[in-house]
Amino acid sequence: MRELWSSLVQRRAAAAGLFVCVALVLIAVLAPWVAPHDPVAQFRDALLAKPVWSGGTWRYPLGTDDLGRDLLSRLIWGARVSLAVGIASVVLALVPGILLGLVAAFFPGWIAIVIGRTVDLLVAIPGLLLAIAVVAILGPGLVNTVLAIALVMLPPFVRLVRASAQMEMSRDYVAAARQCGASKPRLMFDTVLRNCAAPVIVQGTLGFSSAVLEAAALGFLGLGAQPPTAEWGTMLASSRGFIETASWLVTLPGLAILVTVIAINLLGDGLRDALDPRLKNHG
Repeated sequence: MRELWSSLVQRRAAAAGLFVCVALVLIAVLAPWVAPHDPVAQFRDALLAKPVWSGGTWRYPLGTDDLGRDLLSRLIWGARVSLAVGIASVVLALVPGILLGLVAAFFPGWIAIVIGRTVDLLVAIPGLLLAIAVVAILGPGLVNTVLAIALVMLPPFVRLVRASAQMEMSRDYVAAARQCGASKPRLMFDTVLRNCAAPVIVQGTLGFSSAVLEAAALGFLGLGAQPPTAEWGTMLASSRGFIETASWLVTLPGLAILVTVIAINLLGDGLRDALDPRLKNHG
């Protein structure tokens, strides 16, 4: 961990991404205390109030929307929703992805064929289209959004774990463990999986940013979080009609999504460089 930390700090882009990610997590966790107003509270005396830099007041630093809801408070609470969806989606895709990948690697018969063809079928469908289809079947909402995004993210984890496990199975330490009488479950979860952790961690981090984007896209299409829930994609969708008259309603949620995705990707790239022995002395 010390080596990983020092490697991340030495890379300015990764350090910046880590700083932004930590800040976003703190803001999301502390949203009830950080947000100046209730995200769904409507202030009828301040409809479409301008942000401070355009002549607004500090009571609503980033202005309000067409219903008089404080935009800063909704952005803060939206961070909580977006990060929660991203984390839940990655976890729901990571756990079965690891299991299926290991099973496909250790049982190369018909089981691996079934898993491989199923994964190929899912990969053949564009991710966003697959997520839309799943949510259209299950119905809109945050829970179904998480399930849809997890299904989209499952194939990369299965393929990555299977390829990594097959590579590790040819190593001498795996043969030595077999000779010592290690059972197959122990070989899978203790011997091989431990040495496949680095690429899985990197894939999980990069998948996190994809999950945030997918959640925002579904919210924009009206299939994700439903009003009046403060979610960045939903906020973008509800402000489409004010692009010319109140541009901050579109710009600020879009910037929140952009900054979050870039920060997570920078952190993921830094983790990849830090955890890959071939890249530790570069960058």
